[in-house]
Amino acid sequence: MRYVSTRGRAPELGFAEVLLAGLADDGGLYVPATWPQLAPRRSTSAGYVDRAVEVMLPFVEPDIDEITLTHLCTEAYATFRHPAVVPLVQTGANQWVQELFHGPTLAFKDVALQLVGKMFDHVLAERDQRITIVGATSGDTGSAAIDGVSGCDRVDMVILYPLGRTSDVQRRQMTTVDAPNAHAVAVEGSFDDCQDLVKAMFNDADFRTRNNLSAVNSINWARVMAQTVYYVVAAETFADPATFVVPTGNFGNVLAGWIAREIGAPIQDFVLASNRNDILTRFVNDSDMSSRPVEPSLSPSMDIAVSSNFERLLFEMNDRDGGMTDEQLTRFRSTGRLDVEPDQRSAFIDGTFKAAAFDDDATLAEITRMRAETGMLVDPHTATATAAARLFGGPSGPTNPMITLATAHPAKFPDAVEKATGERPPLPDHLADLFEREERTETVANDLHAVQALVERLTH
Repeated sequence: MRYVSTRGRAPELGFAEVLLAGLADDGGLYVPATWPQLAPRRSTSAGYVDRAVEVMLPFVEPDIDEITLTHLCTEAYATFRHPAVVPLVQTGANQWVQELFHGPTLAFKDVALQLVGKMFDHVLAERDQRITIVGATSGDTGSAAIDGVSGCDRVDMVILYPLGRTSDVQRRQMTTVDAPNAHAVAVEGSFDDCQDLVKAMFNDADFRTRNNLSAVNSINWARVMAQTVYYVVAAETFADPATFVVPTGNFGNVLAGWIAREIGAPIQDFVLASNRNDILTRFVNDSDMSSRPVEPSLSPSMDIAVSSNFERLLFEMNDRDGGMTDEQLTRFRSTGRLDVEPDQRSAFIDGTFKAAAFDDDATLAEITRMRAETGMLVDPHTATATAAARLFGGPSGPTNPMITLATAHPAKFPDAVEKATGERPPLPDHLADLFEREERTETVANDLHAVQALVERLTH
């Protein structure tokens, strides 16, 4: 498999090079040069690890062979607390919730980052190299990345998070890890500011080369690749094609689903769920892809003004014309608005994506409803999706399987859950003492030079 940049000017790379590079040299995101066809299941009784290997092998060969990939997947998913890794729970007639929060940090990001950490260690050991990872997080990526990579011998990591805009649990999961190679840094700004700082560091060629930068955000193809697996596994459970309902701000999670369908998974369509920061809902419903100031919400991981992973779908919408994609995104950055042609909408958006957005009051009401009607406690991100599933499922329920992705454990957002239900969800045993652990963090201004200086001080 070879990989190309969505901006069209970077050289083609193999998987290992893409894993280590993160962002392409031309500022684009890497995608496979061609989409492989999904391998058939060798056994209907195969577990998650076996199916993960079958799904991902075409994307990583020849850089990682099947035996090595099996070993890496086995190690990665042994860290999950549920034997099914990402179990399905029925909540109504043809309504299901896929629990993606059974990993070490209680969020769906673990599904990818536990594996990506193992892949980094393997590839770097083979090449006798060391890298510095810089990443931005709206809450969950940071803790999952630190947990997945903190044990890597050849990686230094700095994660930027927006000061005061994560939950206490999310912050402490980043700041209490006692690992000399992992550092959490609070930026005086929004998640989009953090993301812009990371991209700016990658686009500074001298800084990037001097520090051998790599990424764990979903700008890194390996993240998206690993997330396609749980869509495949869930969809193949049913006889009829499934609808997936996805809480998403950065478009990375639902993009993985679109890729799963593109390579052959039996998926009918997708419903996007947003909070008050509703750029994706406005785009799907009203063709309005325009950035607005971020408003803090009860679902902070979706408090995003610019959905950076939409670039990969835009590249496909442009018939893989990197120059056109680059021009559109440059114009978007300067004007705050992205326009697509009607024929592009009809081919890629209409009939594939539906969308709805819910403010904090509606989110709290949905957490209350889910507890009362199903007995399930859901976090505020998942609640936007269960509300969307109810909206689009119809009064008598959906006619085909509707699978809502539960992206975080309710204990990651205990204040919102308690406000809605009167119950404060406890942390699992391995995190029970989280609020007693000492925090290690630094705060930095939203200034590229200040952040670069701090990154170099922390990692050298």
